[in-house]
Amino acid sequence: MSKKHVVVIGSGFAGLSVATHLAGESCSVTLLEKNETPGGRARKFEHQGFVFDMGPSWYWMPDVFEDYFARFGKKPSDYYDLIRLDPSYAVIYGEQEVLDIPANMDEFKAMLDRIEPGAGKQLDLFLEQAKYKYEVGIHDLVKRPSRSLLEFASPGLLVDMVKMDIFQSMSKHVCKFFKSEQIIRLMEFPVLFLGETAENIPALYSLMNYADIALGTWYPKKGMHEIIRGMVSLAEEKGVEIRYGSEVEEIEVEKGIAKRVRLISGEKIEADIVIAGADYHHVDKHLLNPNYSNYSEEYWDKRVMAPSSLLFYLGIDKKLKNLRHHNLFFDEPLGPHADAIYKNPRWPEKPLFYASVPSITDPTVAPEGKENMFLLIPLAPDLEDSEEMREKYYHIIMDRLEKITGQDVRSHVIYKRSYAHSDFKSDYHAFKGNAYGLANTLLQTAILKPSLKNKKVKNLYYTGQLTVPGPGVPPSLISGQVVAKEVIKENNL
Repeated sequence: MSKKHVVVIGSGFAGLSVATHLAGESCSVTLLEKNETPGGRARKFEHQGFVFDMGPSWYWMPDVFEDYFARFGKKPSDYYDLIRLDPSYAVIYGEQEVLDIPANMDEFKAMLDRIEPGAGKQLDLFLEQAKYKYEVGIHDLVKRPSRSLLEFASPGLLVDMVKMDIFQSMSKHVCKFFKSEQIIRLMEFPVLFLGETAENIPALYSLMNYADIALGTWYPKKGMHEIIRGMVSLAEEKGVEIRYGSEVEEIEVEKGIAKRVRLISGEKIEADIVIAGADYHHVDKHLLNPNYSNYSEEYWDKRVMAPSSLLFYLGIDKKLKNLRHHNLFFDEPLGPHADAIYKNPRWPEKPLFYASVPSITDPTVAPEGKENMFLLIPLAPDLEDSEEMREKYYHIIMDRLEKITGQDVRSHVIYKRSYAHSDFKSDYHAFKGNAYGLANTLLQTAILKPSLKNKKVKNLYYTGQLTVPGPGVPPSLISGQVVAKEVIKENNL
């Protein structure tokens, strides 16, 4: 029997994952990437000895990566070396208010007790529930294709879902355990990029606190792109053909079956199965004849998107002080910034921001004696961004960073590149310039997310951050696995 030819569009985490899983099932797989390098949002670029990860910078949930590589008889250490960060990160509330988050659990609880007496014991109770949610959520729920309510119909699972607080907000859940504003903000931080305020995110996502506090914050030497490099190596070992600079212009459908994809170059590639790891909305509305779209434009306009971002990649000609590898600047109130992202979309007046300085941990990502810095401001999607606006916000956050850390940085910047909404659109066709996919609200969870299967095209599937299980690097890895399983089952592979 001849092999089925599978065409995968997009070489992000989800695209590489699904391609490798299917190549491991004796399919012939061609992976098409519009850009000249792999990784999607997890691409890297280099400039005069500075090596910048363009997107993801947090390595959480190490067990998900271990599970991924183990499926092919491999280990992460076959491809990259991990360092557990200690402190995991710094939370900066002001000039004299900096919390270094220790990797050691006893030290972490002692730190909480100093802020709020008894908070260490409360943390044990909080994490006991968070661990349960993590084990059920990450090792069961997120691996379901979410195409039917029947997938969730077992009494045991329904009990699990109630116990996981899917109908309670994260904010109320955290406040049951802690009273200190500092600790509450610390516990709510992991949901910041899920696309809504903690008041509107289900308490299920305290599972991310377990990932943060118990499983730790890690860093792959030479940068996050090393994960992509390892995944590409594994994919090619399994026989995946990866073609760069190959942007798809159309998925050609005949009588409800995707027959081929046509590239912008005019080349046509025949396919038995097509899997879109590119932006779901772009595929749905621009690569398909409107008769075959899964969803209307009205449907997409009603989706609640997770934030976009304004990013700065900086090369600095000296070593910096008073900063860690990961730094969260919470020196302004969260409320007004959250309102500017989620309620009344606009550029925030006093933005919170994140600074990563990976060269503190890894000297290979910057020339000797220099520093590599990555700055990020979360923003509402679909804002109009301009060079003038980017420059304005660069100076807003630099003013605060320099004041709080007590050093001049700007005059030592020898390389600067900004990246925001228009870049997300041009590089990834990102819907509304989003950076993180769909918001993980209750009404956009599981079967309420865009389906991983096209309802009108028999052999067209979707994977990645706009479908199940959702945004983030570990979920995208799992998304590829889930879609591959559905393809195998439905096509008798």
